[in-house]
Amino acid sequence: MTTPTTQNLREYLVGAWTLESYESSDVDGSNVRYPLGTDARGIIMYTADGYMSAQLMRADRPPIARGDLQLATGDELAAAARGYLAYAGPYSVLDDGVIAHHVDVSLLPNWIGGTQYRAAQVGGDRLQLGPAEPVLIKGKLRNGRLIWQRAKSPRSQEN
Repeated sequence: MTTPTTQNLREYLVGAWTLESYESSDVDGSNVRYPLGTDARGIIMYTADGYMSAQLMRADRPPIARGDLQLATGDELAAAARGYLAYAGPYSVLDDGVIAHHVDVSLLPNWIGGTQYRAAQVGGDRLQLGPAEPVLIKGKLRNGRLIWQRAKSPRSQEN
């Protein structure tokens, strides 16, 4: 994978991407973990007019027993939230292969109004994103790496 130019990255991003893997490691690259499990699922979308949306989840999140979010128990709500990450807002591509996600809405309230910086590398129909700087995960500074595959058009899957 390579770091593209700003213009190439801006054009390359547009569309929908499905998550292949999400892993984190200590800053020295050791102690690899999978924050949402080895079979995490996700979609990230970038629009031509400058918006993005990311949704990631554990594949094994238990259902809410009553099927009603408003009637869920505290434990059910906690399990649902711990296994999900979602945010959206405008994005911009910086000169150094970094994408700035300007967060308007987020499951994590602390991110709202802030910017999440993602270092990008590309190769073929794959996009690798990771925090531009290490982030806190369970109280430890860690690097993250998310590999995305360009999504196939739903129309091409109808046959």
